[in-house]
Amino acid sequence: MTTDWKHFLERKSFIELKARERMLALLDPGSAREILGPFDRLKSPWLPMQGIVAQADDGVVLGRGTIDGQPAVVAAIESAFQGGSMGEVAGAKIAGALEMALRDNEKGIPTRAVLVLETGGVRLQEANLGLAAIAEIHAGILALRRHTPVIGVVAGMVGSFGGMSLAAALCSYLVVTRQARMGMNGPEVIEQEAGIAELDSKDKTMIWSLIGGAQRAAVGMVDALVEDDAVEIARQVRECFAQGVPRLHRTEDVANFSRRLAEIDTSAQMTGAQLAALWGTGEAK
Repeated sequence: MTTDWKHFLERKSFIELKARERMLALLDPGSAREILGPFDRLKSPWLPMQGIVAQADDGVVLGRGTIDGQPAVVAAIESAFQGGSMGEVAGAKIAGALEMALRDNEKGIPTRAVLVLETGGVRLQEANLGLAAIAEIHAGILALRRHTPVIGVVAGMVGSFGGMSLAAALCSYLVVTRQARMGMNGPEVIEQEAGIAELDSKDKTMIWSLIGGAQRAAVGMVDALVEDDAVEIARQVRECFAQGVPRLHRTEDVANFSRRLAEIDTSAQMTGAQLAALWGTGEAK
């Protein structure tokens, strides 16, 4: 018991880290160097036109270094800036990092990639520019994952929504905490468009039972459910890389997911527990 408490007290919350700290926590100690950082002043030209102060790195931190001694790139989204939303510059930074990693692999340099996703999706102020950037991220993941696993990490508290939830789904492996949330539409958007009878965005227990990390793990939508511990998350990322490229990515398993969708009775709203019992282990809480 003493050892357990000692570990708990020494644990460093990954959720409480800023994007730059998350990047450093995932790369091998001493190997990280930031590229296109704040001193490069690569920021959105569109936000100031709408009276919004732009951030010098546009809310995305890119780090090059190593993971278990292998070349790696980490792209971490800063949820504190515009809810982690993707605009033209932020999306281009991630897409560019994936493209560079792809070029490395094509040249025989086995460069790994990790995406730390805390994002509500497209930045509404940049609309189609943000959507185009997200599409480039999707294409980058698809191209790179043939050569090396692309690992997604969703820790919390924003989660991964909108077009970036598709980016998460395209990753070779997904690592999440119980605090994480993942879905195409966020609870507030669903309530706004379909009404509170469809979903009460203030009912946190129900929301996490439907789209929380434990539920996503129970129905096989993610690969690892871990505690909010920076060391444990970094270890799990390395374990995912050690497994190599999956024989079949989730997004390629169309027949299985079509069958699972056909099992659902849409005449009545299902609870998270019912879905976990139907699709998975039934252990979601």
